[in-house]
Amino acid sequence: MTIRKAVIPAAGIGSRLLPLTKAIPKEMLPVGDKPVIEHTVRELVASGITDITIVVSAGKSLIQDHFRPNPALVAQLRADGKSAYADAVEEVGELGRLGHITYLDQHGPYGNGTPVLNAARNLGDEPMLVLWPDDVFVAEIPRAQQLIDAYNKTKSPVLALMPMEPAESGRYGVPVVEETFDNGLMRITGLVEKPKPEDAPSSFAAVGGYVVTPGIIAELDKQVAEWYSHRTGEVYLTDAINAFAGSNAAYGQVIRGRWYDTGNPADYLTAQFASALNHPQYGPLLRQLVTD
Repeated sequence: MTIRKAVIPAAGIGSRLLPLTKAIPKEMLPVGDKPVIEHTVRELVASGITDITIVVSAGKSLIQDHFRPNPALVAQLRADGKSAYADAVEEVGELGRLGHITYLDQHGPYGNGTPVLNAARNLGDEPMLVLWPDDVFVAEIPRAQQLIDAYNKTKSPVLALMPMEPAESGRYGVPVVEETFDNGLMRITGLVEKPKPEDAPSSFAAVGGYVVTPGIIAELDKQVAEWYSHRTGEVYLTDAINAFAGSNAAYGQVIRGRWYDTGNPADYLTAQFASALNHPQYGPLLRQLVTD
């Protein structure tokens, strides 16, 4: 069974970027000349995904507006002789068609596992990709395609991994690596959330890309049932993966490429700067500004 479906959880309020995200969804902040969520959608479409579910909350209508076709605007731009702008607007609307984007309101307890479970109930008993909308990967082969390739080899859940410095372990989920294979593929038996450097079980970080299988969804169901019994804590996808990997096959795939997080001010500025430096028009201007 090939992977054709993906989920983008986009219901968060972007608290680490306030007040910038007070009125603008963090997913719509620009990186280069595109909102950050468009980078994720483009990556999925380029990797052959044909069904994308974006899980949203109140105040996220700008996301729908961005990917919605706008024939009136296109016609006006063409009438004004602005064909390049018209083509760009049309292309974004075409992304929504190619990815067959649908939107789902988030319901349930707090935590990043909840939107995955919400979407899974509509997507059926199939493996699916989960990508966060505040990650940007620059890679010759899209991160999503690398994850799909790893799943095709293993037929098991897969986590996107990147090498990390030991001092950074407190920021990430860190996999327990059981066995390594060629091309960055490794068998994992667990995932330790934000360990101290001396307690980190490996030198890799889980960085926001997953192939989720029905077994992971079953673990999320258990978490939600427990939450409704006790009404404490949050439902995390990493907890479900950790529980599953303890007695089932699960894998990590080291992603070949550059990863940019946009979820906090420093990393967002880094992503912006890196994107601008790589732009054929803006890069030389920035380099000149730095050297002046």
